[in-house]
Amino acid sequence: MSPDDYCQQKAAQSGSSFYYSFLFLPVERRRAITALYAFCREVDDTVDDCTDESVARTKLMWWRKEIAAMLAGNPSHPVTQALQPHLQTYDLDGKHLQAIIDGMEMDLNQTRYLDYPGLKQYCWHVAGVVGILSASIFGVSQPQTLQFAEKLGLAFQLTNIIRDVGEDGRKGRIYLPVNELQQFGVTAADILNARYSENFVNLMRFQVARAQQAYDDAFALLPKQDRRAQRPGLMMAAIYRALLNEIERDGFHVLNQRISLTPIRKLWLAWKTYVRG
Repeated sequence: MSPDDYCQQKAAQSGSSFYYSFLFLPVERRRAITALYAFCREVDDTVDDCTDESVARTKLMWWRKEIAAMLAGNPSHPVTQALQPHLQTYDLDGKHLQAIIDGMEMDLNQTRYLDYPGLKQYCWHVAGVVGILSASIFGVSQPQTLQFAEKLGLAFQLTNIIRDVGEDGRKGRIYLPVNELQQFGVTAADILNARYSENFVNLMRFQVARAQQAYDDAFALLPKQDRRAQRPGLMMAAIYRALLNEIERDGFHVLNQRISLTPIRKLWLAWKTYVRG
């Protein structure tokens, strides 16, 4: 299996909404974004699938060294071997790749966030930076496009947090800010024990409104000169906003189930957005 095949398999197996937007890209850009996505999946899985914290930290340290080796032209992992040829072509910054690992390490250091500014910092590491790197691969001619991509990454991560409240709770993690739980009368025990209530619904309605605003703020930053190049991000946004609407229609029952869209619906939304340009 070639490094590109490895990354393709990693992306396809994930079933992620991101994968559907990659399908519409030219071959070289698709190879680059698939390699970047595979990298994100590898380091994320290091934390999520590892029950021993010390082992997870050791693996993340290995990935830090592997990024340095890739930047020096000596990658050893299939993912970095696939990504390395695209670093110069798309101006991918090694500091941004290291920042993603910083975000994964934050998951080992804390399971709560006191307020939204603290959560936003986490989101920047695990999603905002990914947005910047992705936009660089899609094509950027205006500096403001990177601001769009960073804000869109935040919106995606806020959506993930809303979708995964129950799943994260079962892992002992609560990403919803502590002061906002207090504001809406929801306790950490309510989340960890999946206690659904009117207060919880109000809390989630607040979270969805903020995520939707983040999408609006991102779109307002996208220069028209780069709109066509950034269609993959817009495709992802169409899928993720449809997911938010689905969660709301379902009454925010995210504590005991994972609400998702079917692959056919994701592909339809991606295609529709692509056609609109």
